Amino acid sequence: MTRLSDPAPLRASILDSLLYLAKWSCLAVLVAALAGSASALFLFALDAVTGYRIVHPWIIWLLPLAGFAVGWVYLRWGSRVEAGNNLLIDEIHDPQNVVPLRMAPLVLTGTVISHLFGASVGREGTAVQMGGTLADQLTHLFRLQPEDRRIVLMAGISAGFASVFGTPLAGAIFGLEVLVIGRMRYDAIFPCIVAAILADQVGLAWGVHHTHYAVHTVPALTAWTVAGVAAAGIAFGLAGMLFAGATHRLSAWMKRHIAYAPLRPLIGGSVVACAVWALGTQRYVGLGIPVIVEAFDHPLPLWDALGKFVFTVGSLGTGFKGGEVTPLFYIGATLGNALAPLLHLPFSLLAGVGFVAVFAGAANTPLASTVMALELFGPAIGPYAALGCVVAYLFSGHIGIYKAQRQARKIRYRERDNV
Repeated sequence: MTRLSDPAPLRASILDSLLYLAKWSCLAVLVAALAGSASALFLFALDAVTGYRIVHPWIIWLLPLAGFAVGWVYLRWGSRVEAGNNLLIDEIHDPQNVVPLRMAPLVLTGTVISHLFGASVGREGTAVQMGGTLADQLTHLFRLQPEDRRIVLMAGISAGFASVFGTPLAGAIFGLEVLVIGRMRYDAIFPCIVAAILADQVGLAWGVHHTHYAVHTVPALTAWTVAGVAAAGIAFGLAGMLFAGATHRLSAWMKRHIAYAPLRPLIGGSVVACAVWALGTQRYVGLGIPVIVEAFDHPLPLWDALGKFVFTVGSLGTGFKGGEVTPLFYIGATLGNALAPLLHLPFSLLAGVGFVAVFAGAANTPLASTVMALELFGPAIGPYAALGCVVAYLFSGHIGIYKAQRQARKIRYRERDNV
């Protein structure tokens, strides 16, 4: 029997920990360099094409053809990677094959084209897919075992998310939290944190600038403010649930009735282009960053949240490439802004809480969303953001935007049955 005073086990434990830190520090640095550089290239491209579209609004009429072209390319070369984020999550749960490297350029090009011609999509999906894909290529290079490959993929997801939004801690937690609803994997916490922090720094070194959002007024905690934010959290959770459900249902309906995949974005692009022409505004297409900033500065109508909801569901549900998260930020910020007068709360406060809470409900990631609020808006909003995100998560029905997410309860039952 080993005595408690025997230093050998302690020395072995310290050595194992040092070797672990050395191994995953090296891998995390590589993941961060790849993901951060890819996100920087992506963000620069987004700025360029968004500026071009705003100056040349006629280009939106080409959105149907652009959608058809991207759909055809994916049908020809991208069927293996079309699942996007869900493919990464599935590979983490059940490692099978290394994610094809072509996922990165395909999703990058497809998303940039979507933004150039006026689809309402985001950017998180693209950054996460590029980060995960590039990280997974290290599997071949270093002959990683399945368990190490899982962790590398998680680090890639964290690095991509962190570098595209400038939120390293939220990115790290997102990579740990998004896989299973109600459970986090702590075996990957060190690689995810290191990769997320360094990927953000890599992006900044390339010259990336992230949008600044200012919550002007954070009132003292009272029974009324807590009740008001909780009530708003219910609305945010329902909005996230409706968004995820509507996007999934429209996508399923299109696949059921239109067998030839490139025709789906062609039809969706035609509807979006005609809607932009009928409304006479680009307010609901692209990322919508200017409108999000407005939500923190002055009151906005509820129609802004509804408009972005419809345009984004129509774009993603018909097959355009991009992410869901920035549109969810838009919907949450404008919905919170519109609810503020009804709840007698500062509109910038509810805009900030809605910004993260709708995302928390739609993605089932309340912890990452709360930390994101702290990183973006400062610590003062922390209690309100945490409350709004948790309530939104509880009322979202766990119908998430990522269909490959699993529920901890079902996993526990499966593990019990296999005993």
